[in-house]
Amino acid sequence: MHFDLTEEQALIKKMMRDFADGEVAPGADERDRTKQFPEAVFEKLTKLGIMGLPFPEQYGGGGADTISFAIAVEELSRVCASTGITYSAHISLGGAPIHLFGTHEQKEKYLTPLCNGEYLGAFGLTEPNAGSDAGGTRTTAKLHQDQWIISGSKCFITNASFAKSLALTAVTDRSKGTDGISAFIVPTDAPGFTVISNYEKMGLHASNTTELVLEDVTVPKENLLGKEGHGYKQFLATLDGGRIGIGAMAVGIAQGAYEKSLQYAKERKQFGQSLSSFQAIQFKLADMAMNIELARTMVYKAAWLKDKGRKFKKEAAMAKLFASEICMKACDQAVQIHGGYGYMKEYQVERFFRDAKLLEIGEGTSEVQRMVIARQIGC
Repeated sequence: MHFDLTEEQALIKKMMRDFADGEVAPGADERDRTKQFPEAVFEKLTKLGIMGLPFPEQYGGGGADTISFAIAVEELSRVCASTGITYSAHISLGGAPIHLFGTHEQKEKYLTPLCNGEYLGAFGLTEPNAGSDAGGTRTTAKLHQDQWIISGSKCFITNASFAKSLALTAVTDRSKGTDGISAFIVPTDAPGFTVISNYEKMGLHASNTTELVLEDVTVPKENLLGKEGHGYKQFLATLDGGRIGIGAMAVGIAQGAYEKSLQYAKERKQFGQSLSSFQAIQFKLADMAMNIELARTMVYKAAWLKDKGRKFKKEAAMAKLFASEICMKACDQAVQIHGGYGYMKEYQVERFFRDAKLLEIGEGTSEVQRMVIARQIGC
């Protein structure tokens, strides 16, 4: 057992850190203020060739591993969580279902353009009355001759305004419960498909969060993703991988808050000495450093298990749960260390604090993660 990054992982980490500092960080505060989506950033990420980082080269991907994906998400989130969540969702929610369950033809048609950065990936799961209870899906799909007719709505969907197609879930047989849920690939410009982007959010202002409304949207029979009735199992598997992305996001935000706090504590003078010389501040910083390191190790372990083809559901839930909760605590303490300045947007930790809260909610709340872990340990 060793914990060194491979040469490829180390190169990706350096490349993404340099890119985050040079291209993402400078405009992060302004994008947060104006709620401007980072289109220019993603045009540059496309040129870097990482929009399909963990997917096979056969479909235009980078052929990298899940740890490399986690590193990329962490480095982007360290300076701008809106960019981090956009990239994470593009890979783990947009591309992953097609990679995991799509046919060769579906991968060529839908995964390849995602890997090439032609548009962003998105995944339609959550509904107004089916959040944590995703088995309560109300969107329906009915087969008529050789076409599926889909009607319903989705909420809190990341990236859909910038997606030309996306995977979503719908009930194909209500009598079978969760075994009657299927997944479909649906073009966003299909007649009857409406994407609405008008949420007023606490944080992640520069990310795209939308509602989807489908009114008798028709797609060809071959747009069924995977097997009919397997949609529930498919999205559970998708969320397992997505939780690694959320965990990596949490590590990145916490790392950014920690770095800002350490720098501020060294520079800020009170009572004739730097803040960092006071034990109360030292202990806060020590706890932040310790928890970030532990969270990062858990995220990498879950990613490693996934790459090895081993079970990782429990570890992904643990990584997401622990990382998101220590991230929130780290951002809280970052504001505290900055004092009154921490409450002001100028010092950025206020933005990190607002952005961090979503990570305890998205891709399964903290309460759901504890349910998943409890089931995995045999409760």
